[in-house]
Parts: sequence; C-alpha cells; structure tokens
Amino acid sequence: MTSFSKLIKPRLPSAALGLTGEGVALVSLDRRRDRTLLVRRAGYVPLAEGLVRPNFDESNVADVSELAAVLQGLAASAGVQKRKRWSVALPEAATRTTILTLEGGSATRAETEEMLRWKTERGFGTPVEELRVARERLRPDAQGRPRYLATAVRLSVLAEYEATLAALGWQAGLILPRHMGEAWWLMRERVAANTSDSLLVSTHHEGFTAVLLRDAQPLLVRSIVCEAEDRVDELYRFLLFYRDRVQTPALDPDAAPAPADTIGRMMIAGDGIEHAEASAIIEETLNTRPRLVTAADVRLALPSNELDFDVIAAPAGLAALAWA
Repeated sequence: MTSFSKLIKPRLPSAALGLTGEGVALVSLDRRRDRTLLVRRAGYVPLAEGLVRPNFDESNVADVSELAAVLQGLAASAGVQKRKRWSVALPEAATRTTILTLEGGSATRAETEEMLRWKTERGFGTPVEELRVARERLRPDAQGRPRYLATAVRLSVLAEYEATLAALGWQAGLILPRHMGEAWWLMRERVAANTSDSLLVSTHHEGFTAVLLRDAQPLLVRSIVCEAEDRVDELYRFLLFYRDRVQTPALDPDAAPAPADTIGRMMIAGDGIEHAEASAIIEETLNTRPRLVTAADVRLALPSNELDFDVIAAPAGLAALAWA
C-alpha cells in the first residue's frame, strides 16, 4: 500500500490526462509567482462508444492500440506530443474510494497494518493482492479514532491503462480516481476553523461520487450507482444523511445549524446535475445556499477559448500536484 504523501514527494508532472467512458481531457499547467495556476495547453476529444468501459471488476479498454492513437492525436493537437510523463485521472467506475476508521485503543504498527489490510479487503470486496491501493492518514474522528482515506483499482484494470501509455512511450507519475483530482481544488486552500463544509459532486455515466470535505479533508465519500434520471433524488438522500447524521445537533432542535456545520461551498463536475438544481436541493434540505466554486475561486486561469472548468477539473487537479 502506498501513501498519497509519499507519492507526491517527487516532482510530479505538471500535465495530466482525465479519462471517462465518453472522452478524454488533457491539461498542461504552469504557475505564476502569485501561485495562480495557468492552463498552458488543454484539449478534449470524445471516445468511440465502447472503447473505454469503466468497471472495477472487468476489463476497461477494448482496444489498447486504438486508445493510444486517440491520446497521441489529442496530445499533438494540444502541442504537447513530446511530453513523456503524465498523471492520470481514471474513470470513476474503474476505481473505488472509502474512508477506513479503526476501532479500539492503541496498537502496534504491525497490528494497525493488519487491521487496515482487513478493512481494505472488506471495504473493496477484493483481496489486497489483486489491488493497487493508495492510502493517506486523515485527522481522527470526533471520538478520536484513526481514519484513513483509501482508493483502489484492480491491478488487471490498471495494467490496461498503463499498457496504453506504454504504447506511446509515456509514463504515469500518478494515477488516481477522477474525483480525487477534482477534490484537490477544494483541498488546495486550508480553510479556517468554524468555516462551512465543502461538497464535490462528480457525475459520470454510471451515477455520481459525492465527497464531503471539512477543513480541507474528506469527511464522507459516497459512490452512488444510479440511472441518470435518479441522480437528483440520490443527491437529496445523501444530503438527508448529512443533515441527520453528520451535522452537529443544535441545542435547540428548531434552530438552524451553526455555520461550521453546513455546506457552504459546492463544486459540480461532469454532466447530469445542473448547478442551480443542486443548489436548490441543498437550500431545501439544509436551509442554506452554497457558493459555487469556480476556476477563479481556486486561482486557476483559464484562457477564454479553452474548455469549461468542470470538464478539465480532474486532470488539472492532478497536474497542480506538481507544486504541492
């Protein structure tokens, strides 16, 4: 198992690819002296239906050579065909993410690793030997229990994406789920205590992933598989869970939650849930209207003729780790 923090100690590529079942986005970044990140190159191309079929348990890439040709053409059109090192945001359905919480008191390092191994296999439903797992320790929960953020992809699935890069002579500096690249923008700036929570809703063909962040760290991660017409209802159910189980109960049951215990910032990535629709659901459920996070809010400079922020947020987030 690998720690995220260990992964990002070496200088990571300032360019990344973001894959879905429908298309692939490419981003190359630079950084100004004021720490603003500038999109130097970017592009997007749709994929032929069935070429990439995101799935955690089954083969993802129907034709490695065809996908490699698509990537090569995209890199050439963006003017970065000579670049060899990339970070990669994998499709949501190809990966799984969970937060592992350890019970009990102090334990030896070996006991902790054994417990994490057991919880990893239980959480992902797969033997650890068949997975590439990245793990990062989070702050303890309210009861003081250790927590870890873990993401996983099957080695057999990962091998297909790596083979695609290898066919072009490319190397992957970092491979993470799409929602981790998107969530980076909400984690980039640590917010002060007593500020509100942040919510990422990353939509995709199979449903959506909801990541709730508190003080710039993941608090809840839910991957929800549903039909397109059910996304809004499922988001409403997620918000009900947040309201009833996560928000700190007020002393007066009729009082509104404290500012620190509601969703104040929201980021929507992908297609399928409109910004206004998501804001309305949050307002109805939590009695608060969140601020929509834009590229300007996270100090990402987008050329006027480039792609929308929600299209490139995942690869741009991984490329931004070059300056983490």
